[in-house]
Amino acid sequence: MKMRNILLTVMSTTLLIFASCTKKQDTNERVLNLVSITEIKGYDPIMANDLYSGREISKIYEGLLNYHWLKVPYELQPNLAEAMPEASKDGLTYTFKIRPGIKFQDDIAFPEGKGREVLASDFVYSIKRLADSKNQAEGWWVLDGKLKGLNEWRDKNAKLPAANYDEEVEGVKATDKYTIQFKLKKVFPQFLYGLAMPYTYVVAKEAVDKYGKEFINHPVGTGPYVLPKFDQGKRIIYTKNPTFREKFYPSDSSPELKHLLADAGKRLPLVDKIIVNVMIESQPAWLKLNKGEIDTYSIPKDNFATAVKDNKLSPELINKGLALSITPMLDLTYTAFNYDNKLFQNTKLRKAMYMAFDEAKSNELFYNNTAFPAQSVIPPGIAGNIKGYINPFKGPNLEGAKKMLAEAGYPDGKGLPEITYDIADSTTSRQMAEFFQKQMEQIGIKIKVQASPWPEFLAKQKKRSLQMFGAAWGADYPDAENFLQLLYGPNASPGANSSNYNNPQFNKDFEAAVAMQDSPERTARYEKLNKFLAEDVVVMFNNHRQSYSLTQGWLRNYHYSDLNLDYVQYLNLDTAKKAELLKKF
Repeated sequence: MKMRNILLTVMSTTLLIFASCTKKQDTNERVLNLVSITEIKGYDPIMANDLYSGREISKIYEGLLNYHWLKVPYELQPNLAEAMPEASKDGLTYTFKIRPGIKFQDDIAFPEGKGREVLASDFVYSIKRLADSKNQAEGWWVLDGKLKGLNEWRDKNAKLPAANYDEEVEGVKATDKYTIQFKLKKVFPQFLYGLAMPYTYVVAKEAVDKYGKEFINHPVGTGPYVLPKFDQGKRIIYTKNPTFREKFYPSDSSPELKHLLADAGKRLPLVDKIIVNVMIESQPAWLKLNKGEIDTYSIPKDNFATAVKDNKLSPELINKGLALSITPMLDLTYTAFNYDNKLFQNTKLRKAMYMAFDEAKSNELFYNNTAFPAQSVIPPGIAGNIKGYINPFKGPNLEGAKKMLAEAGYPDGKGLPEITYDIADSTTSRQMAEFFQKQMEQIGIKIKVQASPWPEFLAKQKKRSLQMFGAAWGADYPDAENFLQLLYGPNASPGANSSNYNNPQFNKDFEAAVAMQDSPERTARYEKLNKFLAEDVVVMFNNHRQSYSLTQGWLRNYHYSDLNLDYVQYLNLDTAKKAELLKKF
């Protein structure tokens, strides 16, 4: 799911929270003012293929499972499910009991505007909706080929005017009012992770039918917040869902997160209202942070040197009560080739470009040397990453790059057509693209930069119309499969493989590895696949980022998380402390 924007700051994926920017703050208000660094595509879970839409959708919708907020490493737990599933001995059948009494939020889609109880059949409907080819779901790759009969149902109904949702599918059934059963075609140990992703969140058929094409702008979920109105302006306002079930802040944690247990046992969510401001440029938000109007933010690259030295926060910011936390992220930034273009089937051309690129200089310019150089697709912290491995084609090596380009058939770039490099529009992303352009000029390759707003940029990926582009991928779940599948042929656009790479041998070896349970043998296979992609330079591997999060002294319970998209329900404000600390601003 989590396509990320490669641009912006050192910690571009951390959301920021701030209060009113024009009037004196009411410190008694239990309101979080958040910032999205991109425009939001909408609120249809099956379309949540980027981090930013996923975070907004997770305020309203929920799935069977989610991740424990206070456990490290990440631990799946029941959410709308009563408990973790009963699994068959052969690993092919998972049976869930869902919590009784859960209700969809009140909405005019239901009789008398009152949300009804969620049933097992709603999950079956939601899974089929993800599979329905007419919906062109961006998350179909999560279940493609996984459940018995689902692909066959998809193919059969693709030929009909409208899909028959009443037709039974062996792989996903409601066996009674509160029981849903999944049957896999083959063992897939990562299956449960998919049930914590937005793609599989439960939706109401009544709401889909009521709003039709406008359903994307009218979310109707079971989660902690509701969205009274969405008009994709500069502000998105959420209010507490009055029919949200009893759910409580966790009372247990990993040792390193025990300091976040002050609200243990309290009913969620902990704040009444959320305002999300769409702010694509970082400097206005940074100014608000320094006025005490933002609760948490990541440091823009242009402000990093004055804010942080030797990984310590400046005395000025410490005096205001701000704190700095540094967390390695499970992500990868990379430059992708679209393999629909025969030009990039020339392996030596790809290698020449990679050898010409100075990732270390890019890290210095755009990440203040806080990122780790990526040698391959799997980030540190996930089994399959090869500790100490150095990619033999990682630049800068200009002489080697020029020689490789000549071997590719384009000495000094002669005969090579201009290559279009697409980016999501912002000041920093343009700077990054211009740097890439100059790097390629050194060996005679001409690059044309083309910028689009984030939703349009993602739409181009889906349509396979990009030639080259900068991107980043954040883990959907803590398994190497989630990174390797970025190059798995059947996942081509509109799936996660936006490079449209399709190597039959890699596909076969990938399928064999991901069917194995976690073991040293599976890790060895992951490492082999990882090294193959690295040395074939399937994409240009740039870096693995770290989150440098600044938090105000009054914000409670925050810690950086790659996977807890629903994290805002756990955040709290110490209003008395806020009133006191604001005197220092």
